[in-house]
Amino acid sequence: MSTPAMIEADGLCKQFGSFLAIRDVTFSIPQGQVVAFLGPNGAGKSTTMKLLTGFMAPTRGSARIAGIDVREDRIAAAERLGYLPENGPLYPDMTPLGLLQFFGAARGLSGARLRERIDAAVDLCVLADVAHKPIGKLSKGYRQRVSMAQAILHDPDVLIMDEPTSGLDPNQIRGVRALIRELGKTKTVLVSTHILQEVEPVAARVLFIHDGKIVFDGAPAELARRGGSLEEAFHELTAQPV
Repeated sequence: MSTPAMIEADGLCKQFGSFLAIRDVTFSIPQGQVVAFLGPNGAGKSTTMKLLTGFMAPTRGSARIAGIDVREDRIAAAERLGYLPENGPLYPDMTPLGLLQFFGAARGLSGARLRERIDAAVDLCVLADVAHKPIGKLSKGYRQRVSMAQAILHDPDVLIMDEPTSGLDPNQIRGVRALIRELGKTKTVLVSTHILQEVEPVAARVLFIHDGKIVFDGAPAELARRGGSLEEAFHELTAQPV
């Protein structure tokens, strides 16, 4: 039996005035796969992710999460989806525990189920030591972990993460990589980055976008062979506009 597709883009296009930000983006990610969404700054990664999550409507094409058309039933798709935008939704005066209680209630969780999911998110994201401290007093690495905790709080099947290691120091980056690998054991994960070193440690597959179009879809090793190294492949794929 074939593995069901959990993230699907079908001919996605997004136009802002005369500017075509992404064009005919099409791919499918099966259940249980961790995929790196790679490309230079301004290539269309964040726009594509906003279309996949329903944060933004496409000019043309469609997006599906766990088989649910995001445009037709955004609420049902959101129930299956955890989204970590580049700047996660945090309230600096709240504690991580208070934030998770707030988001859990907003998602309809309550009672024992809410406590169970908060405990699981705190444990997985290693937040116990800071659970009662104001978020505004936490390091950027811990704030990123809080953002990830809210994304997984409702135990979604699909996770979409936009630049989760942006601005972190090397130790914090290692922690986030380890967390993504752990999440990838049970969930379908799409994680965007423009940092080559983020690809091989976490992902089995690379989608490379340039100038709003998918220009490579394959394994990290295959991408490296294409140019002799990931750096050379990156340069080759972005040397000319599509």
